[in-house]
Amino acid sequence: MPRAKGGFKTRRRRKRILEMTKGYYGSKSRLYRIATEAVDKALTYAYKDRRLKKRDFRSLWIVRINAAARALGLNYSQFMNKLKKMNVQLNRKALADLAYNDQQAFNNLVEMVKKGNAQ
Repeated sequence: MPRAKGGFKTRRRRKRILEMTKGYYGSKSRLYRIATEAVDKALTYAYKDRRLKKRDFRSLWIVRINAAARALGLNYSQFMNKLKKMNVQLNRKALADLAYNDQQAFNNLVEMVKKGNAQ
């Protein structure tokens, strides 16, 4: 009985891994064993960082809101607390977008919060 050399299935599996390593440096893109390790590590980082991205963006939004609010005389925690008490339903992403792109609207929001009257 002839030995099995691993035909189509093996070639397809190895080709898929080597296609995933296109652009990697040196033997990581050429040698199957090393490429497999590189792909495993890359996929692990990709999985982890999809979750970290959410954390990073939330902290960026908080930094932007804090900077814009401090320029107008309130800090982040006071501003968010008063927004919550006034029952304003804007999330951090929307508030950061206002602070970054439409400063006049954010200024109006801060003034409304300082006065303490909901509209």
